[in-house]
Amino acid sequence: KQSVAREPAGMRSIPEGRAMTRTIRVVAALIPAPGDPSRFLVQQRLPDKSRPNLWEFPGGKVEPGETEAAALIRECQEELAVDLEIGRKLWETTHAYADLTVELLLYAATIRKGEPKPLGAQALRFCTPAEMKALPFCEADLPLLDELASGALGSAGAREKRI
Repeated sequence: KQSVAREPAGMRSIPEGRAMTRTIRVVAALIPAPGDPSRFLVQQRLPDKSRPNLWEFPGGKVEPGETEAAALIRECQEELAVDLEIGRKLWETTHAYADLTVELLLYAATIRKGEPKPLGAQALRFCTPAEMKALPFCEADLPLLDELASGALGSAGAREKRI
C-alpha cells in the first residue's frame, strides 16, 4: 500500500501545461443481480449530460457535509428508485478529464427494497464484466472493468481488493 500525501480539499498539484480543473468526489455501487452474483448493475448516461451515452456504475456526487454512504443511498433512491444496503469500499481511483477531476470510490451494495428503474439514465442492465468491456464506459471506470474481469474484486467484493 502506497502512502500518498493529501492536499487540502479541492486543491491538487497541476501538471505543467494543464489548467486547474475542479475536483468532485463520486461514489458508485457494485450491485449484483438478484440470483446471479456474476452480473452487476450498470447504467447508460443521458444524452444531454456530460459524457453523454456512456455507461457507468450507479451512483453520483458526494455533496458537502454528506457521507459517502449517504450520498450513494440518496443517488440510488433518486436515480433508480431503490433502497441500498451499503457494504465496504472495494476500489478507488482519481481520473482527470479535460473539464474536471473525479475521485471515484466503489462500494459493495445490495438492493434492500425496490426494482431498479432508469429515472436518471437512458438504460439499465445487469452485465458480466466481459459484457461491460464491450460497452462504451466512462474513462474513469475503465481500470475498474479490468479489475472486475480479472476477478480481483471477486463476486460483489467477496475478495476485496485492499486499498
